[in-house]
Amino acid sequence: MAVKKQLYTEIELQWAESQLLTWREYVDNNPLHTLTDRLSYKETKSGGMIPMVVASIEQQGKFIQDTMKNYLSLLKEVDAMRAIEEAKKEARGSASVPHRMQ
Repeated sequence: MAVKKQLYTEIELQWAESQLLTWREYVDNNPLHTLTDRLSYKETKSGGMIPMVVASIEQQGKFIQDTMKNYLSLLKEVDAMRAIEEAKKEARGSASVPHRMQ
């Protein structure tokens, strides 16, 4: 069975690289050892406000770990995309010609 080859464009490569940067920045800015429960206030029936956990430390930690896994998966794809783009450039003749062949 033939497998369809995906052709990546330079724009998709740039987008993926920008996503990698934002994901890495998020993970770097939220180290696991500094996480705290995120609280929000919810209005009660009587009109009062009570604190409520919006995101626990465990939920935030899992999200950061999943982000790191996704980062590594996308990084592999970006490396493959870069290799494809380099192969395209060489096929088009953008490679330099050795001095002895000029």
